[in-house]
Amino acid sequence: MFKALGRFVVGHRWLVIIGWLIAGAAVIGYAPSLATTSDQAEFLPKHYESIQAQKIQEKAFPKGFSPSAIVVFTREDGKALDKADSAEVTKVGKAIQAKKYEKVEQVITVPPSPHKNVQTVMVSMADVKAGDKSQQHAVEDMRDDLKAMVANSGLKVGVTGDAAAQLDNEEASKKADGLIFIATIVLIIVLMTIIFRSPTITVLTIVGITLVSQIANGLIAIAAKEFHLKADSSVSPLLIVVLFGVGTDYILFLMFRYRERLRLGEDPKTAMISAVSRVGEAIASAAGAVIVCFLALLLSSLSFLVSMGPALSIAIGVTLLASLTLIPAIISLMGTRVFWPSKSWQHEPRAARFEAVGKAVARRPGLSVIGSGLLMIVLALGALGYKPTFASQEDENSKKESQVALHAMSKDLPAGSTNPSTVLMRSTNGEKLRDADMKSFVTDLKQVKGVGSASRTQLSKDGTTAEFSAVLTMDPNGREAMDVVRGPLRTAAHEAAPPGTETKVGGVTSVFVDINKAINRDFSVVFPTAAALIMLILGLLLRSIVAPIYLMVSVALGFGATLGASVLLFQQVQEQSGLTFFLPVIMYLFVVAIGTDYNILMVARLREEAKEGLGPREAAAKGIQHAGPTVAAAGVILAGSFAAMMLASDVSLAQIGFAVAFGIVISAFVMAMFFTPALTALLGRAAWWPRRIKPEQPRQGVPPHGRPHHQQSVPAQGGSSYAQGGRRD
Repeated sequence: MFKALGRFVVGHRWLVIIGWLIAGAAVIGYAPSLATTSDQAEFLPKHYESIQAQKIQEKAFPKGFSPSAIVVFTREDGKALDKADSAEVTKVGKAIQAKKYEKVEQVITVPPSPHKNVQTVMVSMADVKAGDKSQQHAVEDMRDDLKAMVANSGLKVGVTGDAAAQLDNEEASKKADGLIFIATIVLIIVLMTIIFRSPTITVLTIVGITLVSQIANGLIAIAAKEFHLKADSSVSPLLIVVLFGVGTDYILFLMFRYRERLRLGEDPKTAMISAVSRVGEAIASAAGAVIVCFLALLLSSLSFLVSMGPALSIAIGVTLLASLTLIPAIISLMGTRVFWPSKSWQHEPRAARFEAVGKAVARRPGLSVIGSGLLMIVLALGALGYKPTFASQEDENSKKESQVALHAMSKDLPAGSTNPSTVLMRSTNGEKLRDADMKSFVTDLKQVKGVGSASRTQLSKDGTTAEFSAVLTMDPNGREAMDVVRGPLRTAAHEAAPPGTETKVGGVTSVFVDINKAINRDFSVVFPTAAALIMLILGLLLRSIVAPIYLMVSVALGFGATLGASVLLFQQVQEQSGLTFFLPVIMYLFVVAIGTDYNILMVARLREEAKEGLGPREAAAKGIQHAGPTVAAAGVILAGSFAAMMLASDVSLAQIGFAVAFGIVISAFVMAMFFTPALTALLGRAAWWPRRIKPEQPRQGVPPHGRPHHQQSVPAQGGSSYAQGGRRD
């Protein structure tokens, strides 16, 4: 199949290139912009209690006051606010109301804090749909005007709250995207130039992947719009890394094999057909493993993971198609000029290091398995200390205005006052709620350990729904607060509900509790499904039952080692409160899928060497010698691409960048280079069971490893198709 594809692409290269350009122009021109959101509540299904509470609240109090922005005032000299300062804050609050900013509905000036160090103005805004930036625009305008409003007053002002935080996060994300993009491009330029010593290949790689990325982004935006998918703000930097990192990997796989076939004496067109024929199955299987891993996210109960799956799958699918059609068409058009100005492609390097590694693994495969396996197991022990965190972690020295204002606000107010938990009580029999029952309910809430204060805040017009506020004594974003809401608060709220009523606990802490429950459920569904699908792909590729089993064992060890290393770095060394809650899912998808990629490339080469008549140990030595440089180069580029995410100021992105980069290094340099080939050598022909690998008969004049006896050098343009020596295609 892949030989036929190679023949078609090479034979109709102009048609392929023009087809890609036309398709690209159509997709890019038609595609809408990709809307993202950072509101975690939008990602949960309706059956979770926090979302049920939110729906009750929206129905009973459609015009209820819920601040989207909080304007925080403190004195520049750090002293307590006096009456004149408070009067100035009230004046500014009225000015904000008079400005009639877009979406702003109500402005309330709150009295100073208990120690009079802080005073706030609460700004309520109309709800908007995902992707609507009007709230953020209002905050931008408000911030600009506030500078003039407090000028020469001695007051310092900052805007925080959900709308302000989303604005700051969006701006930070744009900066991070730019930084990650530049770092990734620079890395690809440097490494591709070093590997091939040719700026031509480097330019071709970047231009080709840039076109592919624009098409992929367009298709993702179209799919998100058509299927009403909600994209998380973290999708954008992931797409940059996936498209450029994985895309470069696939081009590397192709170029290494293309160069190898040229060195065996094939002309450029035949060499490209051979390259697609030989490496196409490995690339397609590797991409298939990644795609099915991502599509397994469709089984998630969190909508941002559900939308992330198709988005990343589309990116990989387009990259796969381009690497087997567009890139071969362009290269076959350029011929050996693609290597200009270097002539090194004509001579095979000795690859002494990989040859030495291959011989060492073949000589002592048992020691290689034990050594590499123990390394991964020891690192995996660190995963026992894993702690998830659900709120966005910010550096205390963060310069984001929303964070600076929030820190100032929290210094003089109860920890939970920044985001109090809400409890909704609703009549189930149509009767009005009684005052005595509601007062008793408030008393019960106050007795919950961890609740600092409780009060009734609203009663619906028909008297059938009441809203209560429960201010926690601890950080509402922390695990301690989650334990309170998950356990005693929800239990007390449910048990203390008067007859004929029901209660639901909402608020940001409740949302985090439900996200935790959802992600635990996803671990038990998504992980096994992805593993089963990958094993199926491996089984189809290798026609074996044994090999897929130990290959999955190796990537499981790689996953554990990666999680353990991340826990040690971020929780132990940097003393962060935990790892972002969806990091294990991202790690699993990338480390398992990419680890499978490199295992596929190595095992496919081991099988190829076995077909040439080599024994298990000799096949391992030759497999590492020939596939090792490809795996190493691909691993360095992809790991470096993800490591670029560590340059972002966002802690979650930095954690993802390190974890996936480390996992790829483990996959490329521990699993694929040592563990997998050594274990394959130990198992011998049993590794391919029930398939029997039969050595292929070489052609006349061609030894088992493909180089004709008479060949001394490689002609620049080779000979006629299939006339040159080489392994049988």
